[in-house]
Amino acid sequence: MSGIVIFGGTGGIGAAIARALKERGIPTFLVSRSEERLKATASEVGARGYAVADATNLAQVESAFSEASAALGEITGVAHCIGSILLKPAHLTSEVEFSSVIQQNLTSAFLVLRSAARTMTSGGSLLFFSSAAGRIGLANHEAIAAAKAGIIGLTLSAAATYAPRQLRVNCIAPGLVQTPMSEKITSNQSAAAFSRALHPLGRLGEPGDIAPLAALLLSDEGRWITGQVFGVDGGLATVKTKIE
Repeated sequence: MSGIVIFGGTGGIGAAIARALKERGIPTFLVSRSEERLKATASEVGARGYAVADATNLAQVESAFSEASAALGEITGVAHCIGSILLKPAHLTSEVEFSSVIQQNLTSAFLVLRSAARTMTSGGSLLFFSSAAGRIGLANHEAIAAAKAGIIGLTLSAAATYAPRQLRVNCIAPGLVQTPMSEKITSNQSAAAFSRALHPLGRLGEPGDIAPLAALLLSDEGRWITGQVFGVDGGLATVKTKIE
């Protein structure tokens, strides 16, 4: 018996990945801070179990891995789908806000990596989420860009460290995806229109745009892929369209 652990499993992208894995017949175990949402999502996707944990707390992350191991047997993959959004220039960002962004995004990723590397001694797949903001300069993204660029660095270094153990480490860097986390932006008509215009394909992302690639990377189909950063961003980080 084996399966995949999804941190942030109740979020828009995390839940979509759980559904995609369910379609492939791959068992999942969900981790999030909200027990109520965990119960509902775990029931919907048929997860083997769930754990309530704050991924910025090492003891709680380690406990979640212990519970996941008991429920799944062998853990063959872990997805870190935890993050936040803060759109402010550096001079208007408080020290508390910056610390919170780093904790929620980068620190939680490091703690999940640390525990996964100690648990997954037979190899497997780790998947992290950066952002197009970590790959291209976007105004008013300093704090979140720093955190998301850090996740790219973490991914590349960990891929090198753990390759001899057959533990693959990859990263997806989305553009703006319509999820509950981004609702403050996407629900504002002018902000949403501005964001759509930034993406060369002319629309915002959906969780379903991310989940198929995530499922592939987490499964054995991605067994020869490691140390990669995949931009699933409507072309935001790499494409400049013709100016009419």
